[in-house]
Amino acid sequence: MTIYDIAKMSGVSIATVSRVLNGSDRVSEKTRKRVHAVIEEVGYTPNIFAQGLGLNTMHTIGILVPTIDDTYMANAVAYLQWFLSQHNYDCLLSCSGFDAEGKKAQTEMLLSKHIDALIYVGSTYAGNGKDDSVTDYIREAAKQVPVFIINGNVKGDNIFASVCDDEKAVYTAAMSLLERGRKNLYFLSDSHSYSANEKKKGFLCALREKKISNGKNRIIYVGNRIHSVRDQLLSIEDFDCDGIIAVNDIIAAGAVKYAVAKKLSIPDDIEIIGYNNSVVAVTSIPEITSVDNHTEEICRDTVNRIIHILSHDDVKVERKVMVSCELIQRDTTITE
Repeated sequence: MTIYDIAKMSGVSIATVSRVLNGSDRVSEKTRKRVHAVIEEVGYTPNIFAQGLGLNTMHTIGILVPTIDDTYMANAVAYLQWFLSQHNYDCLLSCSGFDAEGKKAQTEMLLSKHIDALIYVGSTYAGNGKDDSVTDYIREAAKQVPVFIINGNVKGDNIFASVCDDEKAVYTAAMSLLERGRKNLYFLSDSHSYSANEKKKGFLCALREKKISNGKNRIIYVGNRIHSVRDQLLSIEDFDCDGIIAVNDIIAAGAVKYAVAKKLSIPDDIEIIGYNNSVVAVTSIPEITSVDNHTEEICRDTVNRIIHILSHDDVKVERKVMVSCELIQRDTTITE
């Protein structure tokens, strides 16, 4: 028994059966009862693809992340799934890795599943801001469905971005350390992604404002693993550092391990600030001061804008929404 049989037995179109299955209000009560009576009589169980026929919707949103082995990505996916479920939307999740071929291949795979919209989670999808061609696959995807990017920005029609103000957040964090007399401040990053570059800009801006030279020499690229960060910092000869800002809490935890290994007093000898306000920040000893980039708020806003677009209502959907960040003070910085 298929949706075609239900339509024939009910004397209605396939699109009408789809609307009934999806709870659309564009069906009269009389027709709705007739279709439901046939469904109950034959014991029909609809599949999700059949439900979408005639409505141009599968009530399914594709979510693409580079890896789920990351606290930020995992939290974002959890929030997105929860908010989508509140609007009766399912989600399809895929991991692309960080290379261009994987991103393009997984994008095409999700589009083949007849999704209604596509969400990219992570600034890696926004490229490095130097070569627009690396994001052409996103513009191609946007020709088929609305595309949303969390924590990154790509220019193009039918592409929407939700980002936190990383530049301002790091600028404010750096200024707080510099104004407390920190002289040897360093910025630790693991990539050249959109978000990492925005954070770096904020760091360098604070140094320039305080007339500290050689700002670029104060940027260290490290691996995104706690012990590798510790070991790399320990390997730097005559590393004189009294303040560190990291692009995420994992790297900040590595900086804490470094300080402990060097027998530095935290926060008296060295202050450390992480980013994402993740579980890593509160499980570290000492607990890490971290920038809260309001992932939950960004995910909620993303889902709300998707629903507005798919519902074809009259609400204006902003192409780019920027959310302010908040510094959460803990034990790795001096309380002001």
